[in-house]
Amino acid sequence: MSKHSVLELLIGGTSIRRLPTIGLPEPSSPLRYISTRARAPQLGFDDVLLSGLANDGGLYLPATWPQFSATEIASFAGLDYPALAARIMAPFVEGSVLAKDLEGLTRQAYAGFTHSAVAPLKQLAANDWLVELFHGPTLAFKDYALQAVGLMFDRVLKARGARITIVGATSGDTGSAAIEATKNKDAVDIFILHPEGRTSDVQRRQMTTVDAANVHNIAVRGTFDDCQDMVKAMFADEAFRNDIRLSAVNSINWARIMAQVVYYFWAGVHVGAPQRAVAFSVPTGNFGNVFAGFVAQRMGLPVAKFIVGSNSNDILTRYFETGAMTMSGVVPTLSPSMDIQVSSNFERLLFESMGRDGAAVSRLMDQFKQSNGYAVPEAAHREMLKHFAGQRLDDKGTTRVISEIYRETGELIDPHTAVGVYAGRHAGLDRGIPRLTLATAHPAKFPAAVEAATGIYPPLPQALTDLFDRKERFTTLNNDLSEVKAFVRQHARR
Repeated sequence: MSKHSVLELLIGGTSIRRLPTIGLPEPSSPLRYISTRARAPQLGFDDVLLSGLANDGGLYLPATWPQFSATEIASFAGLDYPALAARIMAPFVEGSVLAKDLEGLTRQAYAGFTHSAVAPLKQLAANDWLVELFHGPTLAFKDYALQAVGLMFDRVLKARGARITIVGATSGDTGSAAIEATKNKDAVDIFILHPEGRTSDVQRRQMTTVDAANVHNIAVRGTFDDCQDMVKAMFADEAFRNDIRLSAVNSINWARIMAQVVYYFWAGVHVGAPQRAVAFSVPTGNFGNVFAGFVAQRMGLPVAKFIVGSNSNDILTRYFETGAMTMSGVVPTLSPSMDIQVSSNFERLLFESMGRDGAAVSRLMDQFKQSNGYAVPEAAHREMLKHFAGQRLDDKGTTRVISEIYRETGELIDPHTAVGVYAGRHAGLDRGIPRLTLATAHPAKFPAAVEAATGIYPPLPQALTDLFDRKERFTTLNNDLSEVKAFVRQHARR
């Protein structure tokens, strides 16, 4: 049993103002979206949702940032999680078919979560909190976005009488959450690429044991970055993209980021915001989760610092230390969802920190593709360091932290959360600032690592107790773009 009770809190709503951006549409018009590379047309939310990646290779962001006042943020304490989600996402879906009943969608999305608070907070020590983001159907934080995004796809596609083919890459958790959110949807076929042998057994089986005609799992003989590169290449092939009506559920899709912004406001308000600033420690690989926090900050949430926790694949921590993004080989670790060397969502932060200069961002992305590295202009790097810091932890340290937290509190945490806890505790923050570590996965998703550290084998929740008895369904393919594209073409219902 835990030595600490769960702090369950609720949240209240209000009108919305926009933070204007020079040269962009007036706040009175429906919110539009622009590409980080500045060569794609501006789109409304529904088109951004269905397209995923911009046709110039960039990532979509709002042309203007919605903003809440301190009074409005304080009033969020009167709302439960689904109501808060609708409040936070409302300005982003202006003009969308979703705007008519957004709270109905969020209540449906979170109805099946196993904790009444949806994202409960748990206190580890003075001003030291966990935000438990593993109470969804696949036991990981990806559910908090994808359960909503799956419903968004369904409603928008039905309104248009259209269908899409989703292709995504996963380092472990996105795949199962995306499959759970879209399985048996008539207007969607979903293909998930995962690196063969580089996810935990639980992560893999949560994807490969789903028996649905529209679900296709592909084990790629390579790394997550190889999988991600193939997905990007498919989006870059305009003929292929149009032929199969390609879309994405990875965090390149703005809708994923938008839905993750919610739990930053939820957690921040419950430990004192906006009356005092808070800090977030986030175990991070692809940078999407922590970027959602940055969006919350842009919208008015007072955040003193975001601490990025890396494992041995520490490209982000090295960047914050040096100002240079340099790729190296991927090392398998106890926290496989962070075994990444290409953090796609960092492009969004580049765009914001470089004055929304899409041409400059495009040049850096081209340089990274050609030479596996680039240096960020000094002014942009300084701007990022106002908000972000990095820490790293290897497998030995991860095991030690899991053990320490269990001894101190009786809580079992997974390896990714352990990296986050360590990063937050070693970031040199003022002790008076509440520190919120995102607990991104249930310990039962990584039972071997948790048992090695604590002697306790964390059991799966009741709904998954037969997971290892279920039949797996997946296809193993080479790290070959043409082979993977041929498989997708063959099995997509167009």
